[in-house]
Amino acid sequence: MGAGVGAGNRRRGTAAGLFGAALLVAGTVLGSGTGAYAQPSPTPGGRTAPGQGENEDQDGKHGDNGNGNGKGRGRSGGTETPRPGGTGATGGPAATTGPGTATGSPGAPAGARPAPAAGAVLASAGAGPAAGTPTAQGLQQALASALGDKNLGTVSYAVADAADGRLLYGSGENNPATPASTTKLATSVAALSLVPGDTRLTTRVVKGANPGDITLVGGGDPTLTALPADQVQVGGVPADPDTAPASLDALARQTAAALKAAGTTAVKLDYDLSLYSGNPQHKNHDATNIALVVPLMVDEGKADPKSKEDAPARVADPAGAAAEAFATLLKAQGITVEGKARQATAPAAAGAPVLGKVDSPTVARLVERLLTTSDNTLAEAVARQAAVAAHQPASFEGAATAVKQELARLGVPMAGVVLNDGSGLNPDNAIAPAVLVHLLALAASDQHPTLRPVLTGLPIAGFTGTLGKRFGAGSGAADAAGLVRAKTGTLSGVNTLAGTVVDSEGRLLSFAVMTKTSAPADTARAAMDRVVARLAACGCH
Repeated sequence: MGAGVGAGNRRRGTAAGLFGAALLVAGTVLGSGTGAYAQPSPTPGGRTAPGQGENEDQDGKHGDNGNGNGKGRGRSGGTETPRPGGTGATGGPAATTGPGTATGSPGAPAGARPAPAAGAVLASAGAGPAAGTPTAQGLQQALASALGDKNLGTVSYAVADAADGRLLYGSGENNPATPASTTKLATSVAALSLVPGDTRLTTRVVKGANPGDITLVGGGDPTLTALPADQVQVGGVPADPDTAPASLDALARQTAAALKAAGTTAVKLDYDLSLYSGNPQHKNHDATNIALVVPLMVDEGKADPKSKEDAPARVADPAGAAAEAFATLLKAQGITVEGKARQATAPAAAGAPVLGKVDSPTVARLVERLLTTSDNTLAEAVARQAAVAAHQPASFEGAATAVKQELARLGVPMAGVVLNDGSGLNPDNAIAPAVLVHLLALAASDQHPTLRPVLTGLPIAGFTGTLGKRFGAGSGAADAAGLVRAKTGTLSGVNTLAGTVVDSEGRLLSFAVMTKTSAPADTARAAMDRVVARLAACGCH
């Protein structure tokens, strides 16, 4: 059955039931326990109010300025800002149930509506005879007019059954295309396959080789914060216990207490960056979309840690700035730091006594966060954790190798796949739509429960993250709000969307749409959203 008037009426008549199905797919809404909010829907046409922007990805600031590396503020449609929503599923990385409810927060924007209540991570993809599998003919009939939109330019796509990953329909589905930030799906699947989801990234301070020397050892946690706990936000709302970053102040307090107990009140400080190797600067580094990729930084290297800019200014030396911030916090605890903190010339000794340590949220939560907000700096950090686990150099090249090797081991068809980074900022990456839906199938598979955060981290259309301001009133895709979870991607002239959608009969489908177009970014994204909305509106038999 196509996506005609009858299907549309039937779908509207069962809107409440379908929305409930979407909530089951959604899993625990971002910001488990506190602060999960969605802002009001965008204005007609999907455009946001002046000044808010629409930076769908932090890679989305690559505007149409001719060089693919602009800040995007001059391009048509502005930039896309992730909607407040935090991250995380309280059920843990392997959870498939969890009926908790996301509650409001005093810090929520005025007029905000609560995000959907939590449910199971996955809806039953084939529950009963009513949830029939769409046919290629039905999908072709339903999608033809939406796919014919000239604003899409060159478009390739794939639609699969999320229950078993079986490809149902596509065009150019095996042709590698620029994935932009949907690269983060590959990074996340490989990382969660290689690194236990409950792993935490530890920043520590150890005694140096000489009396009075201490070393701050970077553990690869870019979310480490120098802010007081009451000022910390994740995705624009106060962090909950699952997502709250490690505190540099807490580390300073531990270290000061240990030093004082040993009778030491003056130290020399250096910092160890030996966890990573290679050039820390991304090929497309612009000091806004991404910081230098080093294993020690605070607040992701932001010049203003409280900035809510979609791609804020970054400090030139994230590690040095983190060490200086730590020295300042030590001084506040009565420990004098002599001279300026310097990078250590050799790694800290493996058995060096630990004076203090703090841990990041779990890798599962970090993956959810990087997917929800399309966080480039965090994606590169997680990619390097995959490299370390795979015994590859913790560099751009080593991380890309680790991800490709692990995906191949998982059975992902890697012919034509090109990866140069973990974030998708590199325009030379190449992934086919069929590969993206394969990655989503792995995350949905009962055989890989540890990959579930890939699904729970996907933004919810019209509610959270980089889809928070899409699928709005007047967009032509509003009926799919709440029914779609998808990773977004934007580079100059490139727009991608890959995720899951609940169709009109409650069946869970996975999809990937990849376009290359000269149309304004917001216009192209709206056209893609309408394609996905057609999937939500039909049973397509």
